[in-house]
Amino acid sequence: MPAKPVLGRTTAAAEGDVVVLLIGMRVNHFWAVHQWLPVMLAMFRMLGELARDEDRGLLGRVLLTASPRTYYVVQYWESKEKLYAYATAPDAFHHRVWALINRRERAGKVRGHVGIWHETYVVPEGRYESVYGDMPAFGLAAAHGQVPLEKRGRYAKDRFAYRSQRTAEPEKTV
Repeated sequence: MPAKPVLGRTTAAAEGDVVVLLIGMRVNHFWAVHQWLPVMLAMFRMLGELARDEDRGLLGRVLLTASPRTYYVVQYWESKEKLYAYATAPDAFHHRVWALINRRERAGKVRGHVGIWHETYVVPEGRYESVYGDMPAFGLAAAHGQVPLEKRGRYAKDRFAYRSQRTAEPEKTV
């Protein structure tokens, strides 16, 4: 497989608000493979479902591990509305999995062998910046594209100050 190109110093081409979802699991008891493995496999299945249907709104993701026990995905979404729509869509795998988890919890069948968590952030334009040195598109840049650093500013303060056309223009009143 050919290596991804590196482009010198770049920044993410994100414009407007950025929606970031951190979602993951923690293995509380390694020996309870029958409890945590289905959770891990469900996450991969949901990511596959989202990759096959770009209209759902997932722009990019990075799989990470925080320890031998904790695994998570940083996800970049088109909007919080698209994220909510996926989370509640009756035809989505997430909906079925969450219903199963809720049923097991109500029945007292959750034994604490695996923990699940998520955090969601909507970051307004002007409250994020990025820089990548000799890196292929990664993270925010993989989700939104990347541009040469000079287009947004050499220094972090300049990139924070950048405003896209849609947010830089004052709203017209009628």
